[in-house]
Amino acid sequence: MNERTIQIESIDPRELLGVNNKKFQFIGKHFPKLKLIARGDVIKAIGDEEELDRFESKLELFLKHFQKYNRLTESNIERLLNEDSHDILADNGGDDVLVHGNSGLQVKARTANQRKMVELSAKNDMVFAIGPAGTGKTYTAVALAVRALKQKEIRKIILTRPAVEAGENLGFLPGDLKDKLDPYLQPLYDALRDMIPPERLRDFLEAGIIQIAPLAYMRGRTLDKAFVILDEAQNATTSQLKMFLTRMGQSARFMITGDLSQIDLPKRQSSGLVHTLRYLKDIPEIGVVYLNENDVLRHPLVKKIIRAFDVNEEKEK
Repeated sequence: MNERTIQIESIDPRELLGVNNKKFQFIGKHFPKLKLIARGDVIKAIGDEEELDRFESKLELFLKHFQKYNRLTESNIERLLNEDSHDILADNGGDDVLVHGNSGLQVKARTANQRKMVELSAKNDMVFAIGPAGTGKTYTAVALAVRALKQKEIRKIILTRPAVEAGENLGFLPGDLKDKLDPYLQPLYDALRDMIPPERLRDFLEAGIIQIAPLAYMRGRTLDKAFVILDEAQNATTSQLKMFLTRMGQSARFMITGDLSQIDLPKRQSSGLVHTLRYLKDIPEIGVVYLNENDVLRHPLVKKIIRAFDVNEEKEK
């Protein structure tokens, strides 16, 4: 008799074993020749060498399935045990699915310009996505970053944005610096919570695999083997953007999102994003996509609001 010890590292063991080891017992019924013992994140299997190989191979597929789809039901397990497992994993429900999020959520590029973001990200290491509120710039960017992490194309995700006050005074917010800054970073947290299970997201944040920080904290760093997103870039100055863009390491991918209609900088200070887009327009390796009201996926009123502001601001000019 042979014995093999397998440690579950990539997911919470409960996702594989189930409540009260229910899923694990279901798996065990398909391997009657093996004695299987689960303790925490360690599985011990005892039996014939050939059967142990088959068990370990299937276990790896279960883990891959969960990493890809964020779910592993008894039905999924049965399919992976009985059908051509590689074909099942290759079927991602359509090429437009970026990430399988929580509760079966399929995160897709849903508009022409969101799809252009995806295409440009595949071809370019640096992409600017410019457009008004509600066009899915940040959400699509985060989905691309999460997909790259899941596919092990990068080692970490870094999300940043300028801590610029939108009419409120940062100093009057309660708490320490982190407490004051978190409201500005909330849209990034919200997107991540849709795409990554809560406990796994917490582990990623604690381990520094996912980092969320204000733009000022990027100074002096070299960002390598990372997917880096600068959100709300319209609120960065030219010098801040130059500082950020020159942090790019050899194996990094940068996505910069911004809304030129919502600049919260002091009146005498111009947005660095406007100048940066002009300075970099002749570099072919940098992708730029402009989203518009047709990409808005929020309440139908949002499109009308954007259109009304655009028309009246143009008249005032």
